[in-house]
Amino acid sequence: MKRTRREFVKLAVGAVAAAEQLPRLGAQTGGAAQGAEPKMEYRSRFLHVQMAADQPNIAVLSVDSLGQNHLDGNVMLPLPPVGQTYRASCTRSTVEYHLPGTTGDPTWSFNFTESGIVIRTTYSAGNRHEPLVFSFDSIGSHATLLGLFDDEGAISLPALLHFPVRGTFRITTNAPNVSLGYDASRRTEDFVRVSFPHATRRQPQIEYRLEVTCIYPRGANVDKYPRFDGYRRDFLSILQLNPRRRALANNSASDTCADTIFEYAMMAISMPPLAEGLCALDLIRQTLDRFIGGMAAYGMKEYRNTPMLACDFLDSYPSLVLAAAIYVQASHDEVWIKRNYSVIQSWAYKMIVADVDDDGLMEYPLSGNSGSWPEKYLVRPSNWWDTVGFGHKDAYANALACKAFEGMAELAADLGISADAALYKSRAEKLRAVYWSTFYNPETGVLAGWKSADGKLHDYYFLFVNGVAVTYGLVTPEQGNKIWSRLLAKMKEVGYNRFDLGLPGNLIPIRREDYVIAEKRWGGSQKADGSDGFQIYENGGASACFAYFTIRALQILGRNEDADAILQPMLMGFKDGRFQGSGPNETTYDWTAWDGSPHGYEGLLVDNYLTLLAAMPSHGKEQ
Repeated sequence: MKRTRREFVKLAVGAVAAAEQLPRLGAQTGGAAQGAEPKMEYRSRFLHVQMAADQPNIAVLSVDSLGQNHLDGNVMLPLPPVGQTYRASCTRSTVEYHLPGTTGDPTWSFNFTESGIVIRTTYSAGNRHEPLVFSFDSIGSHATLLGLFDDEGAISLPALLHFPVRGTFRITTNAPNVSLGYDASRRTEDFVRVSFPHATRRQPQIEYRLEVTCIYPRGANVDKYPRFDGYRRDFLSILQLNPRRRALANNSASDTCADTIFEYAMMAISMPPLAEGLCALDLIRQTLDRFIGGMAAYGMKEYRNTPMLACDFLDSYPSLVLAAAIYVQASHDEVWIKRNYSVIQSWAYKMIVADVDDDGLMEYPLSGNSGSWPEKYLVRPSNWWDTVGFGHKDAYANALACKAFEGMAELAADLGISADAALYKSRAEKLRAVYWSTFYNPETGVLAGWKSADGKLHDYYFLFVNGVAVTYGLVTPEQGNKIWSRLLAKMKEVGYNRFDLGLPGNLIPIRREDYVIAEKRWGGSQKADGSDGFQIYENGGASACFAYFTIRALQILGRNEDADAILQPMLMGFKDGRFQGSGPNETTYDWTAWDGSPHGYEGLLVDNYLTLLAAMPSHGKEQ
């Protein structure tokens, strides 16, 4: 949906200020002439800001964390009308807002540097004590505030304000115990709101500093080559906090999913500190605490009493267990694991009891048989790929479970609980022992996606299944090279080479009888072979989601040229912002057909950004 925005008169400022120069605001000072607006604009290679004339707020904002003048567009929503018009004045680098008839300090002021904004609020008896509210376009910017929630659901400072593809502000304050209001929605309205409290009698002046920053794992080549620009701007983009769930989510206005938490943890352990006293692992702990406290999320049958979630997804509890193990191993937080071990143990127990036939593999209660899915979309299959008919013995979820059991064994061993450590180690070994024989399909030479209750293998050349099996050691190097030689040959055979768009989950169409939904919008089909839904959404659509496991598998196998052939175009895709944004007819670019036409729905799906982990210098050879 095209959005209209308030038009503001721009001051002609000439060429963009060079790095060593101060930016210029409009030369006009004092109040505006009656009926006119002050001409207030700031621009540097990191920032573009236009200030509102009638209220203390920003009308236009863009940021580029790399300082490359990529400052197109506007992340702000149009400002609402105000009941009381403020008097704005500006100098070379400062804009101040006073209520008419007041003297002394401004109620709000904004000072600009080349790579930051300093916002000050001052208390006086004559001022209105209203918060400063930034309303961001959630569809156009996918803004998120990253920090720790206080007891009231606000975000304590320091925190980060992050805009995928664009950049990041680190927000700090000189005042103690100050938190920012935070809300987001995509239901009746589309917005992300961040509220800065006004000064009070107890805190008569508060200063907020918004400093442009860029947070990513460093490396010589990563810092040198432009192809890593997307890596540098977006390594943080996998972290989006949903303020209403108080947990990490698909994006700040979307669902929290139990089966994705391990992905966030995988990247969090590699992130530099976010701010003084705040690291990415804190956000992982905060989200895990929500689950430990009883929160249900998508992928769990208690979530919103949704009939379609008749069973817990098989990958939900492995994801939570693995995330907990990653957090503890990286943070060495003995207090946390001692306090919460019994809950995490209960998650692992759910994985054990899911092995109903005691062969070492978890089984989903739904059969996964071809044709067993009702014509109307009533129930969902066993994992993240929730329109594909995974059921019964699920190759992806069981690979994740093996890694989770190993992580649980390490937690138990570190706590000195030897009986538990032996139990979880034996569960991982038992699962691994039957994995290849259960899922290997000699007819195709690769691992199938699932084995249904009737004994049939369902194999559509799933790249992510075979990638995760190698990544988590479910196959030997010899087996891994065998299946990946076959998959790369099949990829060439079907003509897929648009790696700038990511990878398809499957290389051939999923038959109608094995797809959970009939609507073509979501990859469903009318033809029995599924070809009329192919390349749409999870039926072979291209995405960066789970591409990490393909690239990482190739790196582990020593096939770095094959890995780079996929990764390097994807890095350019991240640089160009190809994995987010809106297309026509309410579609988005988190999923596309092989020609690049959009078929997604989230607008920003953080799972895409796991791919950037494969570009870290520590993964394989330095890129």
